[in-house]
Amino acid sequence: MCGINGFISKTFPNDKIESVIKNMNGMIAHRGPDNEGLWKNEGICLGHRRLSIIDLSIESNQPFFSQDRRYVIIYNGELYNYRELKLDLQRSGHEKKEHPYFFKTASDTEVILAAFIRWGNKCLELFNGMFAFAIYDTQEKKLFMARDRMGVKPLYYYFGEEGFIFSSEIRAIIHSGIKSFSLNKDLIGEYALYQTVFAPNTIIKGIKILMPGCYAEYYNDHATLTSYYSPTKKFDDNEKLSYKEICDKTNELLTLSVQRRMIADVPFGAFLSGGIDSSAVVGLMSKISEKKIKTFTISFDESDFSESKYAKIIATKFNTEHHDIKLSPIDFLKEIPAALSSIDHPGGDAINTYIVSKATKKEGVTVALSGIGGDELFAGYDVFKRMTELQKKSWVNSMPLFFRKSAGYFIQKSKKSVAGNKIEELLNQSAINFKSAYPLNRSVFTQKELNKLINNTSPFKQINAIVSEVPQIEKHLLSAVSVAEITTYLQNVLLRDADQMSMAMALEIREPFLDYQLIDFVLGINDEKKYPHTPKKLLVDSLGDLLPSEIINRKKMGFTLPWQIWLKKDLKSFCEKNITEFSNYDFCNKDGILSLWEKFLNNDEAITWSRIWHLVVLNNWIKENKIDC
Repeated sequence: MCGINGFISKTFPNDKIESVIKNMNGMIAHRGPDNEGLWKNEGICLGHRRLSIIDLSIESNQPFFSQDRRYVIIYNGELYNYRELKLDLQRSGHEKKEHPYFFKTASDTEVILAAFIRWGNKCLELFNGMFAFAIYDTQEKKLFMARDRMGVKPLYYYFGEEGFIFSSEIRAIIHSGIKSFSLNKDLIGEYALYQTVFAPNTIIKGIKILMPGCYAEYYNDHATLTSYYSPTKKFDDNEKLSYKEICDKTNELLTLSVQRRMIADVPFGAFLSGGIDSSAVVGLMSKISEKKIKTFTISFDESDFSESKYAKIIATKFNTEHHDIKLSPIDFLKEIPAALSSIDHPGGDAINTYIVSKATKKEGVTVALSGIGGDELFAGYDVFKRMTELQKKSWVNSMPLFFRKSAGYFIQKSKKSVAGNKIEELLNQSAINFKSAYPLNRSVFTQKELNKLINNTSPFKQINAIVSEVPQIEKHLLSAVSVAEITTYLQNVLLRDADQMSMAMALEIREPFLDYQLIDFVLGINDEKKYPHTPKKLLVDSLGDLLPSEIINRKKMGFTLPWQIWLKKDLKSFCEKNITEFSNYDFCNKDGILSLWEKFLNNDEAITWSRIWHLVVLNNWIKENKIDC
């Protein structure tokens, strides 16, 4: 786990290119406190910050060169199947006259480079891991960059007259000094609606993020992008398998995924909320490991929000070395400035990861496994139930549009809630189905509400494009929802936040539920076997007797902080200051923004904290990073 930077330019002198990378390396020093590396050549410079996880020797420092020094690689992430690939590379390929590769390190970095040298871009189809890397061919003067299938590791880039520049963090590009960057005002509506900006766009004009499962090639001032994997391409049908065979295979793949993610030459542990997903990960880790697993839980003075009693049940059952991190509003307030300063790309759901990452790192842990992805894959969110119910009510489409609009109006007036507003907007759609309903489900506001807050909005363009790519197969509605969740909320909110906030602490997070082999298998399971009557039944049945009934049958709480309380009390002045400043931007409707804040303070049930906080975060981020608006 590390941070990477690169800059290729024909307009900048070599000494300036080098100073740009030195500056960028300094910007991401937190990602790699163990070593800094830099390589330069005519018109190019590559930089690296290392967090040593596998093969801690200096021989594995980066930039790393092939033995003939033709290729140089900078790499961020972990390749979980590097040992198997290493064995293949050490063998000669007689049919294709491939010579065995003789390794000089025990690192996965060298395996990636050797695999690329032998197989070219086809190596990506063999990789199982989380990664963002760049390889430069000094002979062809060609750059190759790639990102892992699920988009766990970020890779931002800018391509303009100044040249081609890329980094693990957007702020390193913003503050690189190659040009002045400004806010992408066209996407403020999308951000306000979804608490993020969907890839490949970012909140900064001109800066993109390489899409998950994609690689890029830059040669002679020309860049090409190619997709090598997407969960939207197809759903393999596993209907021929019995339910027991499906459960056995799911258990096998998840166990293997956990086992692979426990490979490290440094201490590791796990985040434990006491929910099914994190408990499953901890349970499987404990079965695999001969040593005690370190587990970490956040608990609160406000007992309604605390999951510590459930985490304690799992910690006791699996005899973990458990750490219960108790928080109070005062504790949280102390962390706010540092947490907000650690946000690389603004969003609405990051501070909790910062808190637990800091505590975990403090205990000497460098790698932590997480339950991220379990809800998306095994139908754990309410959206799966809502989409299933919507499918059963397809008869609504036969009703005249004017009648549906009237019904929506009366529902909204009677409910006066977030749900009522969304039902009204849904009933106003020309066709009510998955593709029209899903984007609305994940939104913080309706379009009507958003128009009162942000000027000139068209926020549904990107998410509609994403959802339109999801296959619609009769018995796989839940898989369609899973893909939509993975490619929108998971990749653009949860994984982005997990990376930036954990790496602020030089902590690596690994997600066993995001193994692509597990995902491909589960997406091929039909709705009846995946969700016959209760959420995550397939996962629970696959685990057998691993988890106690208290965990399986507990009420879902989610890994959250008591924001609704804090924003009206301890954080009130901070939020009020940022909301007021935010309302003054030319892309905002000032009266609408201030009215939203007042309604929240006056306990309007339709205005939850999530409709406020991401706007506070955005304004604070703009100010901290001195972004031109």
